[in-house]
Amino acid sequence: MGATIVEKIFSRGCRREVATGEVVMAPVDAAMIHDITGPLAIQKFREMDGKRVFDPGKVIMLFDHQVPADSIPAAQNHIFMRMFAEEQGIRNLDLTEGVCHQVVEERGLAAPGEIVVGADSHTCMYGATGAFATGIGSTDMGFVLKFGALYFRVPGTIRVEVNGTFPNRVGPKDLILSIAGDIGADGATYKALEFTGETMEGMGMAGRMTCCNMAVEMGAKAGIVPPDRITWAYLRGRRRMEPFELAADPDAAYLEERSYDASDLAPQVAVPHNVDHVVDVGEVAGTRVDQVFIGSCTNGRFEDLKEVAEVLGKRKFSDGLRVIIIPASRAEYLKALRAGYIERFVEAGALVEAPCCGPCMGGAFGLLGPGEVSLSTSNRNFKGRQGSADAKVYLASPATAAATAITGEITDPREV
Repeated sequence: MGATIVEKIFSRGCRREVATGEVVMAPVDAAMIHDITGPLAIQKFREMDGKRVFDPGKVIMLFDHQVPADSIPAAQNHIFMRMFAEEQGIRNLDLTEGVCHQVVEERGLAAPGEIVVGADSHTCMYGATGAFATGIGSTDMGFVLKFGALYFRVPGTIRVEVNGTFPNRVGPKDLILSIAGDIGADGATYKALEFTGETMEGMGMAGRMTCCNMAVEMGAKAGIVPPDRITWAYLRGRRRMEPFELAADPDAAYLEERSYDASDLAPQVAVPHNVDHVVDVGEVAGTRVDQVFIGSCTNGRFEDLKEVAEVLGKRKFSDGLRVIIIPASRAEYLKALRAGYIERFVEAGALVEAPCCGPCMGGAFGLLGPGEVSLSTSNRNFKGRQGSADAKVYLASPATAAATAITGEITDPREV
């Protein structure tokens, strides 16, 4: 019997053949913490009598959730983490570069065949570059910081094959929302999603990141796209690494295989308060909104901002509507700035903020008040996620967000 990509990655890490369901102690190639989870992980590291991290070159520390510090406790967390980095000789430290997952990817810190863990659930985004990447809790991260390894049960894989060409104004976010609606919020619990098919093969890295990012919204341990010429072209200049083949064997055993046709897809919207409660945009068109948030690790890349600019054209955003746009990183911000998009957004009435998580987790700014409604390009719409528990959050693509921001109500981007 052949092996899946996940089985091959764990076999590489453990230096022996392993199979789905086996519990292994596997070494990690990189470990990421940020300003919310980092202090807790460091505290657990200390409680385990940790003196020196396993490898300061493999520890990544990024500030993104409350940046700049929006409270004294947040500022204290930043100070605590900076002191730890200095003490341990950790050089992969960024204070203002942007959302942690985007920065990890664009710096080439996650690559094909690697096992990467992060103290954040959306660490699974790194599967876009062919890594097995997964989020872990702060206690587990404390263990990793000390020992450089962690126990895993090797997850079985659901093969997700996507073929066809996206219709106009439909893209990767609509696809992954549709898949989440089909599989369900717990349909892939502790499983890996392997994204394959001609649509995925032709998809750029930005779209692959969007799809892998939201694998966890189906309960998945990881999402992964088999590395190919697009992957290696992206890593060129970011990582010194010779390309190699990493693919599932033809006779690999999958837990399940699902097929989707992107050609039949309409713009999708996840309605409150569950990510898997997904409908065609027409079913909720006309719903008035108070805020549109465009950004996050899911959809804050240059390609997303370009699509927003194309939908917007020379129009303005709706009066009385808060439109918050946040590029995912400094690099993405500069690309959008040089393309003229930032100026266009500001002229249209948006608040364009420095790269960070922003309203996504409801912990910094752009919070919703009781009764308010938001349409967001982020990844979660749980009750209270972006502010008041009495607010509502709809999730959609950058194109749908742009159309909605123009009209002030949820709008099919194909009609703008």
